[in-house]
Amino acid sequence: MPNFRRLSTGGLLAGVLLVLCSIASVQFGASIAKTLFDRIDPAALTLLRLGIAAGVMLLIARPDIRSWNRAAWRSIVFLGLSLAAMNLLFYLALPRIPIAVAVTLELIGPLVLALVQSRRAVDFAWVGLAAIGVGVLGAQSIGGALDPLGVVFALAAGVCWALYILASAAVGRNVAGVGGLAGALVIAMVAVLPFGLLGAIDALAADPGVLLPAFAVAMLSSAIAYGLELLALRRVPTRVFGILMALEPAAAAIFGFLVIGELLGTWDLVALALVVAASAGVALTAARVRPMPPTTGQMPLVP
Repeated sequence: MPNFRRLSTGGLLAGVLLVLCSIASVQFGASIAKTLFDRIDPAALTLLRLGIAAGVMLLIARPDIRSWNRAAWRSIVFLGLSLAAMNLLFYLALPRIPIAVAVTLELIGPLVLALVQSRRAVDFAWVGLAAIGVGVLGAQSIGGALDPLGVVFALAAGVCWALYILASAAVGRNVAGVGGLAGALVIAMVAVLPFGLLGAIDALAADPGVLLPAFAVAMLSSAIAYGLELLALRRVPTRVFGILMALEPAAAAIFGFLVIGELLGTWDLVALALVVAASAGVALTAARVRPMPPTTGQMPLVP
């Protein structure tokens, strides 16, 4: 893991700004996506986003699939399926619950994974903190303030996010460069086809103009965010990167308000703060135990 003393102040600051820009790009894209669900259903938008992102990444990466062995193909298929499920479930949650709540619940998956990999007793305190936050949101859904199915979709997306991180690490070990990610995006697109093809055809036939914002969503939440994170990871320690990524729910709350006027209730904000604190705490303590494994870019392509 990089040593803080070896990093120039300018380089570290630039890296932090790149991470923050990546977070903003992802959540701006998610906010735009939520404005489109009266024009296109979630599965169809997921298909368009993955298809556009796959096309862009294929042009950039130009993967040499002939060099991929069986282990590489297994990890790429695993990554593609986890990407498909993560994106689809997240977009199914968005019409039902606020963006910031969905991102907060989704963050539980990577949080639990980091704790399992760390296995330090102190980290169970972070589990408790996050559990309280989830409990608050669960009580909100039981009380009718949040849609229970939206909560379930977001939590399931979090499980898939954890699987995505594991798959990304496997692809990073087995495939050089970003070609594996391009292949995984193609597989993800194919996996979503049965769920989104008819809806996409209907939406584009009725409103061809929806393709432009769908392209913006794909670029903001995938290609641009991924490029920014790759640049950031060359400039900041993985521990700092992990802590900053814990700001995703806060960024979701900001862009949810700015783009679509979503206001969170007091208890929603309390839950968000608890999960953000738990995620930052895990990143701070777990990174001291073991370095982040090589990945295709651990957090790009999050919804």
